[in-house]
Amino acid sequence: MAISSKARPVLLITALVLVAAGVVVARLPEEGTPTAAPPAPAPAPASTPAVVDALGGDGAGDPYYPQDGNTGYDVRGYDVAISYDPATRRLDGTTRVTATATAELTRFNLDLYALVVSQVEIGGQAAQFRQEGDHELVITPATPLARDAEFTVSVTYGGEPTLFEDRALGRSGWQISASGGAFAAGEPHSATTWFPANDTPRDKATFQLAARVPDGWSVISNGVEGDSTRADGWTTFRWSHPEPMATYLATVAIDRWTVERSALPDGTPVVDAYAPGAEGGREHQRRLPEVLEFLAGEFGPYPFDAAGGIYLVDNIGFSLETQTRPVYAGWADLDTVVHENAHQWFGNAVSLRSWADICLNECFASYAQWLWDEAKGGADLDARYRAEVERRADSAAYWSRKLYDMGRGNEFRGVYDKGQLALHALRRQIGEESFDRVIKDWLAEHHDGNASWPEFEAHVERISGQDLDGFFGAWFRGDQRPPDEHLWPGPLRR
Repeated sequence: MAISSKARPVLLITALVLVAAGVVVARLPEEGTPTAAPPAPAPAPASTPAVVDALGGDGAGDPYYPQDGNTGYDVRGYDVAISYDPATRRLDGTTRVTATATAELTRFNLDLYALVVSQVEIGGQAAQFRQEGDHELVITPATPLARDAEFTVSVTYGGEPTLFEDRALGRSGWQISASGGAFAAGEPHSATTWFPANDTPRDKATFQLAARVPDGWSVISNGVEGDSTRADGWTTFRWSHPEPMATYLATVAIDRWTVERSALPDGTPVVDAYAPGAEGGREHQRRLPEVLEFLAGEFGPYPFDAAGGIYLVDNIGFSLETQTRPVYAGWADLDTVVHENAHQWFGNAVSLRSWADICLNECFASYAQWLWDEAKGGADLDARYRAEVERRADSAAYWSRKLYDMGRGNEFRGVYDKGQLALHALRRQIGEESFDRVIKDWLAEHHDGNASWPEFEAHVERISGQDLDGFFGAWFRGDQRPPDEHLWPGPLRR
C-alpha cells in the first residue's frame, strides 16, 4: 500500500463498529415483519474435551487483530457471485467457500460485516447459523465435519455494503466512488464487507468472481478476465485467479470503465481500467511492462498469470496492491506504480504471517522505488541516504518509529521512509551479492506462502554469514537513532 502524503500525518478518524443482526433460521421472514434472533445455545462445558476440540475458533491469533479470521479449517478457494445496483446501493450475493477441516468441527465461523445472511448450506444440506458481534458468522453443520474432510459451505446474503473507519488506518472496505459506482479496497480489512471469508492473511486461497450489474456499468477484479453475458438489462462479468491470495488483496470495482487490454512480452494478459476522469493514469500505466521487467530483474520472475491496474478518480488516502491489478487513487504517480507492483512479490506472492511483519511488505515496496530511481534515473543512493540521515539527525520522532512489532495502529508510520533507509543500510552491510541473493532466495522459498520478520532476519544471517542481531535490533526493532556502527555500514562510512 502507498499512502498519500496528505493522509500520512493523521489517517482519518474514529473506529466504526458495524453490527449485523443475528439470524438463526434458514430464510428471512417477509419484509416488514419484526424479528428478534433467538438466544445462542449455551456453550458446552469446557470440561468436555471432545466438544472443545470440535469447535473452530473465532480468531486466527494475530497479536494485533486477534479476532480476525478463524481456526479449524483451511480455505482452498472462494467462488463469489454478487449482484449490485449502483442506483440502490444494494448487494445480493452467494459465496461458496471450499475448505478442508483441520479438526473435527461441530461448529465453525466465517467473517462477514454488516450484510445479513439468509441461508447457509454445507454440501447442499441446510445448516444452522447465527451472526454475532460485528463480523462473526457462526455455522453449525447438520452433522459434524470430520478432520481432513473437504467441504463446501454456501452462504446467501444481502444488504447495503459499507466500510470501516479506523483512527489510525483510515477507511477501508466497500466505498462509493465519485461516479456513483463502487470499489472494495483497504487493509487490514476489506474483503468481508462484500463476501464471507476467513479474513486473515494466514489463510490464502484461490478466487473467482461473477459480478452482475445493470447494463452500462462494468466490473474489474483480480486475475484473468472471463466471458461476460447479458440478460434482462443486466451484465455478468467473470474473473478468475487460480493462485493463492490473502483476502484483503481481493477487489471488485464497479464503474463506467474505459478498459484497455494488452499483453506483456511473455503473453501475460494485461487489463487496465480507467474511471471517468481518470484517463490521465495512462501516462504512468503505459510503463507497466517496463516496471515489471525491471522488478523481475531485481526480485525474480513475475509471480502471477495476469497484470494491470484500476485507476480511480477518487482521491482516497491510499493506493493498494490488490493482487494482479492494483487500485490507484487519483493522486497516484509513477512511483506509486512501482511501489504497488513491487508488492506483487513482497506482500502478495509472499504474504506476512502477522501484521507486526508489515515491513516485509512496505519496506521492500518502498525501497523498490529507490532501486528504480537508481537504475532508471542514475540516482546516487548513498548520497540520498546520507542526506536523509543528516536531515533527520535530531528528530527523535522520526527514529522512534519501529519497523517490526510497532504496535496495532502504528503499522504504516515508519515503513515508507525509515524503511528505505534501513534496507539501504542492510544492503551496504552485507554487500551487493548477498543482498541480491537474500531477496531472490527469500521470494523463491516462500512463494505462495506466508513468512515472518524473524524468519527473514535468520534468512539474511544464513546467506550473509554475519551475526546481525545488533544491526536488526538497532534498525528494525529499536526506537532510537541507530549507533554509528550500524548507521554507517560499509561504503556509507565516511
